[in-house]
Amino acid sequence: MNRQRTDDRTRNRSRRPRTISISLAERGQTTQDFAVGIGVFLLAIAFVFSFLPSLVTPYESSGGAKTAQADRIADRIVDDLGTGSGNEINFTDYAGDDNLTEEVGLRASSGDVVYDNLNISIKYVNNSTTLNPSTTAGEPYTNQSAASSARIITLENGSNECDPACRLVVRVW
Repeated sequence: MNRQRTDDRTRNRSRRPRTISISLAERGQTTQDFAVGIGVFLLAIAFVFSFLPSLVTPYESSGGAKTAQADRIADRIVDDLGTGSGNEINFTDYAGDDNLTEEVGLRASSGDVVYDNLNISIKYVNNSTTLNPSTTAGEPYTNQSAASSARIITLENGSNECDPACRLVVRVW
């Protein structure tokens, strides 16, 4: 649109295109929508990561007290049965014994009712098989939920079974 001015000057300017404004109601996403969406997403991720470990743990997990007790018993066995050269032990004192209440300090009543069950076995380092029946003590372990502790040892009798070493495995349930 050309306007005429009072000073008789004429201008021939082309008209500038009009700016098109977008209303907020037609817009796809606002900054606040984005912030709320990211906040909900992060809360959902935090919820999943906080509860995922509790979903995969077994219902009967052995507590910290049982694990500490298994560690204490394994240390006591290595200390009591040690021959003085490294972690070499003489396991013949415990081998085949079913009641190790007094030897390892388990809780028991006056009627010899044992409150804690115990299994001690000596296994090969590279796999989970037991050396022989004379290298187990305590009650039989039948894959129940138990706290365990292991120590690397050698046997005093000089047998080649523990070449170079064996594992002393203590389980408490």
